[in-house]
Amino acid sequence: MLTAFARAFKTPDLRKKLLFTLGIMVLFRLGAHIPVPGVDYRNVQTCMDQAKSGQGLFGLVNMFSGGALLQITIFALGIMPYITASIILQLLTVVIPRLEALKKEGQSGQTKITQYTRYLTVALAILQGTGLVATARSGALFGNCTVGNQIVPNQSIFTTVVMVITMTAGTSLIMWLGELITDRGIGNGMSILMFTSIAAGFPGALWAIKMQGKLLGGWLEFSLVILCGLAMVALVVFVEQAQRRIPVQYAKRMIGRRSYGGTSTYIPLKVNQAGVIPVIFASSLLYIPALLVQFTGSKADWAQWVQANLVKGDHPIYMATYFLLIVFFAFFYVAISFNPEEVADNMKKYGGFIPGIRAGRPTAEYLSYVLNRITWPGSLYLGLIALVPTVALVTLNANQNFPFGGTSILIIVGVGLETVKQIESQLQQRNYEGFLR
Repeated sequence: MLTAFARAFKTPDLRKKLLFTLGIMVLFRLGAHIPVPGVDYRNVQTCMDQAKSGQGLFGLVNMFSGGALLQITIFALGIMPYITASIILQLLTVVIPRLEALKKEGQSGQTKITQYTRYLTVALAILQGTGLVATARSGALFGNCTVGNQIVPNQSIFTTVVMVITMTAGTSLIMWLGELITDRGIGNGMSILMFTSIAAGFPGALWAIKMQGKLLGGWLEFSLVILCGLAMVALVVFVEQAQRRIPVQYAKRMIGRRSYGGTSTYIPLKVNQAGVIPVIFASSLLYIPALLVQFTGSKADWAQWVQANLVKGDHPIYMATYFLLIVFFAFFYVAISFNPEEVADNMKKYGGFIPGIRAGRPTAEYLSYVLNRITWPGSLYLGLIALVPTVALVTLNANQNFPFGGTSILIIVGVGLETVKQIESQLQQRNYEGFLR
């Protein structure tokens, strides 16, 4: 594999793409350490040292921003507005006929949808930036920090507007950097930047576990976490690569003097067809009650129940709700992203059929049956992987940013596999051996 990397850097155009991608990643990490104008950086660091309670509510966004959210830097919002906008557009495509028609137009329609995604990303960045500034000004970002209300000393309207514009511009710059990687680098740009944000927090989180450990100077806990991480990576790679291949046969047709069809192929249905989307949906939904309690400051019975059961990640009710939401969203997302009737109609149009299954409605019913059967183990796998940080929080006394958590491992392994496949395909085009022999 090291030889394959050496060959990749020996190829001039592939070396340029790899170096360009690495340069964008370095620039992206640099922006995650530049504070927003109007923020007292010393007070931010003091609050981060004093209390970690804010990370429970904002942990997901903080992870996707590479720790930039809680430091209130120009890249504080990270890539989350773009992810949210992409998911919303994907959901609206099923509901709005105009977007569905654009999706079917091919490249031109996809370009238009991408433009809508950019506009929605900017709008969401303005909304989220305003919420973040308001939270920082109120002192609620870091919980009970003694200097929490002094993070933004000047609370004038002008300062607030400048902070929101700066963070919105930072999100727009991240979106542009991601598109540059997609066009001129290796892999999907947004996925690479997401990979960079999550991987940047690994060294600090691992060292924190070592420092908090009590056995053999913390090295025993550190070793257990590394072994657990390797086992999870192996499990995620195994499941992410697993797929059910449904055979498809195309009938032979004569058009003029030429013969078409008569070939055999298959429809690959992945065990984890939904990817990491259900985990993001479930995490976001569980944050809403806690955020409502935090912003309203209510002392009612429902607020106390939320504080007792849905804020602490190690509570049984929280864990059960989280698991059930992931299973539900896995089925929901698969249902809207894969349309068996559309696949069956396309197969029928081009003379394709599944051996032993009649074309048309029986094919759609068969695809729905198989999809439901393989979604069950996929959703259960997602739920169990997502609960690993909570189990680690209880057993190892790790912090809430346990590095080998469900969302982080799923994204890192998925992006890593896709990037390696793309490099391998480019190597094989030049008659070189790929990474996998």
